[in-house]
Amino acid sequence: MFRGKKYQNSAKLIEKSAAYEPAEAMDLVVKTASAKFDETVELHVRLGVDSRHADQQVRGAIVLPNGTGKSVRVLVFAKGDKADAARAAGADYVGDMDLVEKIQKENWFDFDVVVATPDMMGVVGRLGKVLGPKGLMPSPKSGTVTPDAAKAVQEAKAGKVEYRLDKSNIIHCPIGKVSFGSDKLQENFTALMGAIVKAKPAAAKGQYIRSCTLATTMGPGVKVNSAKIG
Repeated sequence: MFRGKKYQNSAKLIEKSAAYEPAEAMDLVVKTASAKFDETVELHVRLGVDSRHADQQVRGAIVLPNGTGKSVRVLVFAKGDKADAARAAGADYVGDMDLVEKIQKENWFDFDVVVATPDMMGVVGRLGKVLGPKGLMPSPKSGTVTPDAAKAVQEAKAGKVEYRLDKSNIIHCPIGKVSFGSDKLQENFTALMGAIVKAKPAAAKGQYIRSCTLATTMGPGVKVNSAKIG
């Protein structure tokens, strides 16, 4: 795979076989970001579980202490007072059947997070086939199906991230922007890793955290020493 000069120069600063302590890894990630835009820093964690088994799923959500640096557009399915509260909390779009039809008929997806009150799930369920593959389907586990839609909107705007295993037993999650600097990124990293460790399934056997890598949007990966994490 061809890599540009900037990437190659950045990669020279990283020892491929080394696993760095979190603080050192974060410094390297910030130092090796060479794009002209404010790159996102992503965490990739390989877990010692088997996502094919229901009792070994790892999924949840956490509000990062310093947010994600990304402005999030929130769509809320709610009625009456709950709809009014969601609007007051800063929801970008609020409605019920009208929004279902807009998504179905116009293929409209100008939003990043979907929140629904429990009484709306019968309606929202019709969108399962289109929201599901995009990772936008509301769920109680991630706190996006809730009677308190206003709180869910506030959390999404404050930098709530959802973490879940993919088919290869890896969690991919943003932890902020390069412009945050290494200290704030490390605070977000520590909070997210703490949540992932806490979510360890009882059925998981052996080493839980197999590997941990940080990377910016355009930069090389930096391995983190996960021995002390979990």
